[in-house]
Amino acid sequence: MFSKVVTDVFFDLDHTLWDFDKNSALTFRKILYEQSIFVDIEQFLAIYVPVNLAYWKLYREERITKKELRYQRLKTTFDQLEFPIEDDKIDNLSHDYIAHLSSFNHLFPNAIDILEYLKPKYKLHVITNGFQEIQEKKMRNSGILDYFSHVVNSEMAGVKKPNPHIFQLALNRAGAHPENAIMVGDNLEADILGAQAVGFHTLHFNAHNDPLHDYCKMIHDLSEIKMYL
Repeated sequence: MFSKVVTDVFFDLDHTLWDFDKNSALTFRKILYEQSIFVDIEQFLAIYVPVNLAYWKLYREERITKKELRYQRLKTTFDQLEFPIEDDKIDNLSHDYIAHLSSFNHLFPNAIDILEYLKPKYKLHVITNGFQEIQEKKMRNSGILDYFSHVVNSEMAGVKKPNPHIFQLALNRAGAHPENAIMVGDNLEADILGAQAVGFHTLHFNAHNDPLHDYCKMIHDLSEIKMYL
């Protein structure tokens, strides 16, 4: 469908190629145990996952800082659990979370297969809102870094998706034109609508059981990219 016009494929990383929820859960199991914080891990994650997404939305919208994101997502989770915890323990958890997250390397099913399929045909790149100090580690440790020509992150760009500047920076780095570029991502607002505003083609990887929409084609498994490229 896009194969005749597309030269460059841009991927989001977390929740698209790198299985953030699975790796995050494994990280919390490790660090909560090591710090002797005895909460029911399933209850903790049931609260933390949507809280984290909500705080990331605030961070994308420039309404909170990185420091506030890292503290408040944990503080809010423990408050909702009604689990008393000191600020210094939250700070230690936050530090250990970042330190250990990239040591877990689960990718979504068929991630390597689709990168192997695309690599001979297209230039591949990443556009991510994740923190610079951890995103490259995630990609290197999970064995996917070498598939990509350029990795553009929000700290490098000075803005976050869906701001058009980060997409334009990625195009400039890649030497690509928007009409020859496609963005594959999980977040409708940040990845899909953000990229479309700059003129990208888009594919929505539905990692969160989002409702159906008419903004672009939606896929539920990365292998479905082969239907379009």
